[in-house]
Amino acid sequence: MNRVIGNHDQGSLDAIDHHILSALQNDGRAPFTQIAESLKVSPGMIRFRYNRLVESGVLKVVAISNPMKMGFTFMAMIGIRVDVSKLTRVSEQIAELDEVIYLIITSGSFDLFAEVMCTDQDDLLKFLSEKLSPIDGVRESEAFIHLKIVKEVYF
Repeated sequence: MNRVIGNHDQGSLDAIDHHILSALQNDGRAPFTQIAESLKVSPGMIRFRYNRLVESGVLKVVAISNPMKMGFTFMAMIGIRVDVSKLTRVSEQIAELDEVIYLIITSGSFDLFAEVMCTDQDDLLKFLSEKLSPIDGVRESEAFIHLKIVKEVYF
């Protein structure tokens, strides 16, 4: 599966740009000729638009692996409370841990949320007790085990 990532002012994109982005979100390897046919324009126009979207930073096509097929069958979201004075340093250290695939600083009950991929329950326990807890500034954590992913969107 491929993913299209963008961070651009939506107002400067026209219908053709949006169609290109949508086509590539559905299939990151969609040929320019196929996209052009669906829009009734030339492949050269699609190539030009694609290059412009990439150069402007609106579009980045990356491969997305399927961790479940790679032996990482156990996922969890972990709420983490930290000493606020150490928040930046703690978040940088947690971001370096191999199991962490997503990390955000939040407001509310937890200071951080980390999504982790593990091979099994024992691997998660080892992560929590041997990698996360020893980080200076981590006060406590609470793991929320993923039972089923109902929706997953890349944009």
